[in-house]
Amino acid sequence: MQLLPKLNRLPREAHETLFVLLVVAWVLMPQVAQLQAWTSALAATLLLWRGYLALSGRALPGRWWLAGLLALTLAATLLTHRTLLGAEAGVALVVVLLALKTLEMRARRDAFVVFFLGFFAVLTQFFHSQSLATAAYMLVAVLGLLTALVRAHMPGSAVPLRAAARTAVRMAALGTPMMALLFVLFPRVAPLWGVADAAPRARSGLSATMSVGSMAELALDESIAFRLRFDGPEPQSGTLYFRGPVLSQFDGRRWLPLDDTAVAQGPDGLQVQGAPLRYELTLEPSTHPWLMVLDATPQAPSAPDLQTTPTPDLQWRGKADTQNLRRYRAQSYLQYQYGPRQWTPALRNFMALPSGKNPRTLQWAAQMRSEPALASADASALSERVLARLRNGEYSYTLSPGLYGEDTADAFWFEQKAGFCEHIASAYVVVMRALGVPARVVTGYQGAQRNAIDGYWAVRQSDAHAWAEIWQAGVGWVRVDPTAAVSPWRVGEATRLAPPRSEVVKLFTAVGPGLWTSARAAWEAANNRWNQWVLSYGQGTQMDILKRLGVASPHWEDLAYLLAGVVSALGLLGAAWSAWPQGRRNPWQSLLDRARKRLADSGLALAPSATPRQMAQAAKARWGEAALPLNQWLAELEYWHYGAADDAARLARLRKKWRKLPWSAFASHSEWRTKS
Repeated sequence: MQLLPKLNRLPREAHETLFVLLVVAWVLMPQVAQLQAWTSALAATLLLWRGYLALSGRALPGRWWLAGLLALTLAATLLTHRTLLGAEAGVALVVVLLALKTLEMRARRDAFVVFFLGFFAVLTQFFHSQSLATAAYMLVAVLGLLTALVRAHMPGSAVPLRAAARTAVRMAALGTPMMALLFVLFPRVAPLWGVADAAPRARSGLSATMSVGSMAELALDESIAFRLRFDGPEPQSGTLYFRGPVLSQFDGRRWLPLDDTAVAQGPDGLQVQGAPLRYELTLEPSTHPWLMVLDATPQAPSAPDLQTTPTPDLQWRGKADTQNLRRYRAQSYLQYQYGPRQWTPALRNFMALPSGKNPRTLQWAAQMRSEPALASADASALSERVLARLRNGEYSYTLSPGLYGEDTADAFWFEQKAGFCEHIASAYVVVMRALGVPARVVTGYQGAQRNAIDGYWAVRQSDAHAWAEIWQAGVGWVRVDPTAAVSPWRVGEATRLAPPRSEVVKLFTAVGPGLWTSARAAWEAANNRWNQWVLSYGQGTQMDILKRLGVASPHWEDLAYLLAGVVSALGLLGAAWSAWPQGRRNPWQSLLDRARKRLADSGLALAPSATPRQMAQAAKARWGEAALPLNQWLAELEYWHYGAADDAARLARLRKKWRKLPWSAFASHSEWRTKS
């Protein structure tokens, strides 16, 4: 409580310094999670030191102190990052230099350097995140810096913070239309646009390999993996299988893909049936090259500048993009057949099992094969027998199945009898291979949740899934989801195993049972609009705008011409507005000019610079008591301009009184005095 009176007694310079330090701390706070510990600690120490000096009125440190701290910063940056260049080292230097510059704020010029370094530091945050939440946070930071900048220009010994903030918001609002225009029309030309980022913000999501038990970690991640919107009728959630890596090699615990890097061809014998599902998919930044599409997608996903390559196992791959959202259109068929219809030697790759692993599973498979009913059974009948054991053998679907040993299939079938989807799919494929059926594991995502607010379907990392494919003579590869035999609700409904609820979720749920679901849906819809209209806005969208404007073959140069034309037109409008008489633009000036003209018509000529008070004095000297109504009106006009200029009601009353002033009496009184 004793601090507030002390703060109120501080001079203006100290007040402004403390406000600048608070704004700088706000700007730098999100960087703490990305910076080295020494960088954050040094920046915080420098800001606290500067705050202490402002409160105590002590002198700022000398140049030798600053030079020593700068040398220490450069040396520490070089030792930590092995360079002074690049995004990470550059951001570290900007953060520390901004904090250091506050110790040098002796004049307004030094403060301006701090402001503009602060604006640059705001931009560096977008190296790590471009989310809607980050943009909102940085908007507050920009308004804070603008307020400090405006306050530094305002005269007087005490400048109200509210007045400076109001001016800053007004300036930002005036600049917003031009900012929006430049965002929409400024040509996205490489390499100016989309410079690679040294610190990718992408999430890894699915892996190119699968260790038994690893996918359970993704089930705890509720973040969005991708979103999609269907053009026509929407399918059931249980029919949505988004294909990721297909894994065929097994070493006992880990599944890996076949080495098909030299093969760049589509799936063998793909045939589709029924009506296609047409949709647009927005994929979050990923460190992996595969493009998520539904099974099966015979034609390449389409998007501007998107280069894709098909694989034999029904995938589409593109160049990994670690910093940008990828939005593309695709057409998929839920009914399809693919793969060789007759036996080929290549199918032996999908029957191999590691030597000496899972002996009990191999023994069980041999026992099934010895049964007369299964001796000559095909892949479908053998699969049904294994699935029946899953349905009737008291197996359970869980995120915590316990520790598995080296023989993972044996542990699932005979010991744990519990597992997540990769436990189940792996154990199923092992026993099918032991039965002599080519089989493999497919990873990806299954199911989606529709957001009722914007109509987009969200697929989360927790929707990561593993299923199987078996080869059947005359048919090809057939999808089998053994998890559905253990837990049908996992596949048939948008229901997932979830981690314990956080305290925030519990609070929302306590207020209202559906409040958390509604709040999350609203926030995700807002994020989706941000992704679609801001982060995904690129050259393709700009070309579409030109096509709608009638440009048959749009090019980025056409955008430049359009932008130049619009900016020129706005410039001409601004010039015309500036040339417009001041009285037309300013209601106070308009009323004052009208009063001056009427007084001149009544024989009282006044200088153009005459104030309302000077006009009132001249009118009283000319007409005496007859000028009293006019003088009262002029006094009220002066008060409205200098004391309550934002009072619209008072302005309306002034205009009403203007029409009732006795101007004719002034004219007749002037004529009578002239004659006498």
